Amino acid sequence: MSNKNQKSLVPELRFPEFINKSRWESERFDSIYELKVTNSFSRDKLNYENGSVKNIHYGDIHTKFSTLFDLEKEQVPFINSEISLTKIKPDSYCKEGDIVFADASEDIQDIGKSIELTHLHNKKILAGLHTILARPTKNTFTKGFSGYLFKSLPIRKQIQKEAQGAKVLGISSGRISKIEIIFPPSKQEQQKIANCLSSIDELIASETQKLESYKSHKKGLMQQLFPALEKSRPKLRFSGFEGKWKVRQLSEFISERTEIPKEKVPLFSLTIEEGVTPKTERYERSFLVKDHEDAYKLVRHNDFAYNPMNLRFGAIARHHGKDNVAVSKYYNIFKCDKSVDSRFCETYFQSYKMVTLYNDVATGSLIEKRRVHFGEFLKFEIEFPSLPEQQKIADCLTSLDELITAQSLKIETLKIHKKGLMQQLFPAIDEAGT
Repeated sequence: MSNKNQKSLVPELRFPEFINKSRWESERFDSIYELKVTNSFSRDKLNYENGSVKNIHYGDIHTKFSTLFDLEKEQVPFINSEISLTKIKPDSYCKEGDIVFADASEDIQDIGKSIELTHLHNKKILAGLHTILARPTKNTFTKGFSGYLFKSLPIRKQIQKEAQGAKVLGISSGRISKIEIIFPPSKQEQQKIANCLSSIDELIASETQKLESYKSHKKGLMQQLFPALEKSRPKLRFSGFEGKWKVRQLSEFISERTEIPKEKVPLFSLTIEEGVTPKTERYERSFLVKDHEDAYKLVRHNDFAYNPMNLRFGAIARHHGKDNVAVSKYYNIFKCDKSVDSRFCETYFQSYKMVTLYNDVATGSLIEKRRVHFGEFLKFEIEFPSLPEQQKIADCLTSLDELITAQSLKIETLKIHKKGLMQQLFPAIDEAGT
């Protein structure tokens, strides 16, 4: 690192007691950490029921483990009891303070993603498939700081630069050993940073748990507000409504639309989130239809977009916005008439009963290729209540959806706040330089 860059190793934001204190220091990774041997046990060698040794799989680092890893708070699989561990050296077992990196990813943003092992509670645990296990060789960092250090922009940029591969990216232990570690020499400052960021993570975790409870509540309500399989009335009904629901074929109240956009509009796609909940995804561009003749279909307010190519869980979503948008020509666009409440239909189309219908009718041998053509979809016969009862159910679930949306936005705001803090609490990459 050049002398010029070394002189500028000061973050944009510092706690008051450290302003005008010494600049941050820089050392090579391999002068602070030594690498330990990991195993290559695949998922079929692991289980969540029993065992004496747990195992960190790289996929869990990508998807669910917290930056500061507490074994009692994480769901970590055991190594199957029939697997012999006699050749595992004692030094290969994880210790508190170790950093575990995921050395493979399909996404450049996730390559080299890491966790700091802060609380292991005297339990045995190993680092497994596609991981790099790094152990500090000296008492440089306070507990919790290095977990966030390796999530900081200057470190992440270096790791991404060292990654290799095409479809699947990888980072070797040799390449990760070359990166420069930038840190404040004061452990008091390190602790302040760790405490600040961990408190935000705890808040995000708490709000996420609240969000999951809302979603579980909605799922439970849906199971009771809609008839179960082979039933003609639901378990739970609002006061004033009784009797069987009426069987109707979807073709009775659904009409397809094939309008082509005539002006520049945003382009959307439909994806599946959390099993049965479709969501729309907006591309970062709009387009002029004259440049893409017959490639897209117009979607107006309250229209439904149906993806027959992605019906493993029923990819149907209603357009809530007032402005027109467009989707690929491969979607079927339809509208419900006034004999039904479109909000009710939207929820019903995501219900367990409808998912079962999709799966029973879907054609195709591979799960990801199974489909239900729109003509077959229109033949579905399902039970519908009276319009006033539909509206009552829709009002209830819509209010819950609004609560879920507001909670999701709150979590996203917290994450953005944390990201901004991270960028200011660590020196910027152009200042750090390597």
